[in-house]
Amino acid sequence: MSSDRQTQILEAAVRVIAQDGVRGLRVEKLAAEAGVSTALIYYHFKDRSGVLHAALAHINNRALRYTDHAFTDADARTQLEQILLLELQDTDEVRGNSIAWGELRASAVFTHDLREPIDVTTRAWVADVETLIREGQSAGSVGADVAPADAAERLTALVEGLSERWHSGSITLVRARQLLTGALVAELGKGE
Repeated sequence: MSSDRQTQILEAAVRVIAQDGVRGLRVEKLAAEAGVSTALIYYHFKDRSGVLHAALAHINNRALRYTDHAFTDADARTQLEQILLLELQDTDEVRGNSIAWGELRASAVFTHDLREPIDVTTRAWVADVETLIREGQSAGSVGADVAPADAAERLTALVEGLSERWHSGSITLVRARQLLTGALVAELGKGE
């Protein structure tokens, strides 16, 4: 399987999901968007469900790429703040990821085979945030009284909600980032 061709199809799938939702993802429309034949999509992904699962994995990989640089020599709290704020950026990649992710999550209500991969991905993200909170506690930059698992769950859910509000025009990006920054202080304390 050509990774370039697969990436081309998955990039198109994310665009179609972001624009038309999961229900709007039709193999024929995806083929047109990707500039490939429907037979090629079926060859690489077997069926529509295969496309959805691969698109979810692709979204996760893209998010790792644009948050990877947050894992620098900075302390754990700074890293945590950076990776969460990087989910609220005005770039095509982040917007597309965020909107498609929200569509996939919402569709999991009715498309039960999406629930497990959505759950696994969500749990991994929460665990990463929890780890950084624990590291921040060890370093003294996060309050000792913070319950890391609970704070991680609330913060990741907040990022998703703020992102949805920003994309739907209910709040501005600046306001979403302000609210997240304030929530980080409220959840984690001011540190040392």
